[in-house]
Amino acid sequence: MIAAEHTSADRAETPANGSAWLARVDARWPGLRRRAGGLALALGIELALFLALLTLGPGAGKREAPAALTTIDFAPEPVAPDQPPQPEQEAPPTALPRAVPAPQPEIVPMEVQPRPTSEPIPLPPPATIIPASPRQEAAPAPSTAKARAVVRDDMQGPIGPPNRPSSGDSQRVGSRPGGEPVYGARWYREPTDSELRGYLSTASGPGWALITCKTAPGYRVEDCELEDEYPSGSQIGRAVLAAAWQFKVRPPQVGGRVLVGEWVRIRISYEQRRG
Repeated sequence: MIAAEHTSADRAETPANGSAWLARVDARWPGLRRRAGGLALALGIELALFLALLTLGPGAGKREAPAALTTIDFAPEPVAPDQPPQPEQEAPPTALPRAVPAPQPEIVPMEVQPRPTSEPIPLPPPATIIPASPRQEAAPAPSTAKARAVVRDDMQGPIGPPNRPSSGDSQRVGSRPGGEPVYGARWYREPTDSELRGYLSTASGPGWALITCKTAPGYRVEDCELEDEYPSGSQIGRAVLAAAWQFKVRPPQVGGRVLVGEWVRIRISYEQRRG
């Protein structure tokens, strides 16, 4: 009976001892629960399990009396002072995989064909430089030929005065092959340079031509013939014969009568004058 009571007393004191132990812990380390609530809860659960194991047994009447009660003091681990959080260490950079170079195609050297050399083009010979004369004489001005019509009886002087009633007879200067007389002519209107220039342009002067013409009404002449020219072959006579249709000549007078149809001699001189 005494043993049973002692066991019951032990069972009653066990929770009291647990509470007292917690009270002692709080008194000894105030604020421990606030700082380490999780740790105290874990210790309480373990202690409750331990006490539950002690209360459980194989049988109520066959419980062995404990030899002694062992008290275990659990001292909390010293709380380390708050330390500043360690900076997170950066993970070392992961080395990138080394790129494997792609295989390069094999370069086959090309044979350089020699460039065909072209034959040098011969240069033209240098131009010959003709030195200019210090002063070139000016070209002579083109000469203008002037034909002068002269009426001669013997190639030494003009025929006498104009045809007037008081004047004498016309001078006879020669005869034709048939014996017809030839008189010295007198101009009714002397031909101009412009009338002769077109015909004498093909002739070579200076020089003269002597022609014999038959007088006709209206102071005209016809049937002209070339007697002589100088220089020979100068074509002055041919030019004068071609221009004779323009000549205006007075018919000869004998005894106060005008003899139209008689022959007269005309000389045309071709002189070149510088304009």
